[in-house]
Amino acid sequence: MRCLRETPGAILPVFPPSALLRVENLALARGGRRLTDDLSFEVRSGEALVVTGPNGAGKSTLLRALAGLLAPVSGRISFTAPGVSADDPPALCAHYLGHSDALKSALTARENLAFWSAALRVGTAGPGGLSPLEALEQVDLQHGADLPVGWLSAGQKRRVALARLFVARRPLWILDEPATALDGGSQLRLAAAMARHRAEGGLVVAATHAPLGLEGAGELRLGAP
Repeated sequence: MRCLRETPGAILPVFPPSALLRVENLALARGGRRLTDDLSFEVRSGEALVVTGPNGAGKSTLLRALAGLLAPVSGRISFTAPGVSADDPPALCAHYLGHSDALKSALTARENLAFWSAALRVGTAGPGGLSPLEALEQVDLQHGADLPVGWLSAGQKRRVALARLFVARRPLWILDEPATALDGGSQLRLAAAMARHRAEGGLVVAATHAPLGLEGAGELRLGAP
């Protein structure tokens, strides 16, 4: 399966221009309580969808389902692109960033990203992705590359987690409150990174309570708990 498209002369591969995330008649539940019924939407190459709603409405549950971490009660989630079958799990072409930063405190920022670089390239044919140090430069944290993550502040840990987006190139970004703990400068860098990703044909689905700078994004508001 290929999630990248080779372009002669390009510095990095770009994403297929006809990628499509489709959600059809999705029903989700948590703790035995139904959160959504018959939820349907589409996100195409270059598009973004912002998921909003009050606490407990099912935003994180929806994103976990998109990432393949939670089985829906009913309905279908598919991601299609040239070289990608509709039967392939969307997670194979997706980055998922949840509430947890998913970092090992005893490892350095560079070592954490080296691990994720190897893990995330499994199942995605083709080159692409920055080195751990280059990825840290994208979040302005190259100076902390060799510090144990346990020494970093909450905002710095979040920036290391965001750097995972750059060590392996995947077209679908599934982001749960990605700006948590980020200062103003880091929020601007995140917005710029999402804009570049979309310009290259990538897709973004993000749950948030605060503006993310996703211009022209669609909105999916989930109901009250």
